[in-house]
Amino acid sequence: MLKQTEKNVEKVWENCLKLIRDNVSPQNFKTWFEPIKPVKLEKHVLTIEVPSQFVYEWLEEHYIQLLRKSIKKELGAEGRLEYSILMENNMNSSKPYAVKSPAKGTGNLKNPQVAMPVSLNTAIKNPFIVPGLKKIDVDSQLNPNYSFDNFIEGDCNRLARSAGYAVANKPGGTSFNPLLLYGGTGLGKTHLAHAIGIEIKNNFQNKTVLYVPADRFMNQFVDAVKNNSPNDFVHFYQMMDVLIIDDIHFLAGKERTQDVFFHIFNHLHQNNKQIILTSDKAPVDLQGIEQRLLSRFKWGLSADLQSPDLETRIAILKRKMYNDGIELPTEIVEYIAYSITTNIRELEGALISIIAQTSLNKKPITLELAKQMIDKFVKNTVHEISIDYIQKIVCDYFELPLETLKSKTRKREVVQARQLAMYFSKSLTKSSLSAIGAHCGGKDHATVLHACRTVNNLMETDKKFKGYISDLQKRINLNHKN
Repeated sequence: MLKQTEKNVEKVWENCLKLIRDNVSPQNFKTWFEPIKPVKLEKHVLTIEVPSQFVYEWLEEHYIQLLRKSIKKELGAEGRLEYSILMENNMNSSKPYAVKSPAKGTGNLKNPQVAMPVSLNTAIKNPFIVPGLKKIDVDSQLNPNYSFDNFIEGDCNRLARSAGYAVANKPGGTSFNPLLLYGGTGLGKTHLAHAIGIEIKNNFQNKTVLYVPADRFMNQFVDAVKNNSPNDFVHFYQMMDVLIIDDIHFLAGKERTQDVFFHIFNHLHQNNKQIILTSDKAPVDLQGIEQRLLSRFKWGLSADLQSPDLETRIAILKRKMYNDGIELPTEIVEYIAYSITTNIRELEGALISIIAQTSLNKKPITLELAKQMIDKFVKNTVHEISIDYIQKIVCDYFELPLETLKSKTRKREVVQARQLAMYFSKSLTKSSLSAIGAHCGGKDHATVLHACRTVNNLMETDKKFKGYISDLQKRINLNHKN
């Protein structure tokens, strides 16, 4: 009977996930719904286990309507959902607690390992002091320019920023320990890691925060071995309250460095010290890192930073201009944002390049000059047609503001333009129906399918509409090629 009940629970939740998967992006599905486990089903009440309080609150805030819809579809009008939350702050128990329970919950015991003891009786050598040189500033090694105030939030990084801010307000006291930030080059991992450290320093002045790139960590360890002081090296890092290691993937294949980091990690984690890591890949995709380390990376939260959408790219450029006291015409800012879509560092570099050239040549900044500079800046980059790019071409063609295209207005000319943007996005990009709908004002995948069918039907019956498609196809291909 128990096995039958478990089977029913899993089947019900599996069916719920099918509906949810069609209405969220693949990345959001992987982040928020894959970790959920169905627990029990009793009298139309489905209980699911979520990994943390933060995940529970995020689901309630952003996906409650979708969850309610899926539950009603599977269990009928009387269907209800309850949560069981694993709390990981305390390492003395493995019992989850229910949302409505007044009792405090505790989290999983994390396979404790014997850590190297820290001795405070002898002077420990600081690896940040180079013999023969003055002492390097080791208060934090944080860059004050990389603050939360200068970090632009968007859909591409909202989870990572939210988790980072939670850690900054309660270092070592959340379930996000370690917090691993991962993503491609130039997407803001290092900036966010510094921002968390700066915020912790502001909130907890008595805590020792240290930022160190993984290659420097390794070189310091090599020097410590040469100087017969590896224990001093380990003890120094074990005294940190917050340790931030950038580009942890750099340790791949470095067995001895990984071994010493393993002991440092264990000591800090078991003493509720906060660990923050950055990587170019998710833990599951890291090669050359020992399995015992990878399993520990998965204890907390792995949050990815994706390529920024158009609105976020424009906001980043405007913030950069504001900080540097620069003013540029809106059309130039938008052109830069449309042209460089995948890398924030390149985005800001293009802006600096344009400003530098106009300053050196003493020429006014024009759209034509910006186009020439951008073409040189990205000439070696292989461009993919994006949803943002298609929407710009469609809006320019019909002389519509982008905000109108994404609005809920049902005016005929706007609906027609929106449907064409959806049609070309489906045929010319690899984006999912849900992603296309999200870019077009939060529409669902069914609306995108309907739009594509409508466009195909009008192509066969309306010559004027067929002309629109032909013109837009030429503009998209021509501008993309140029």
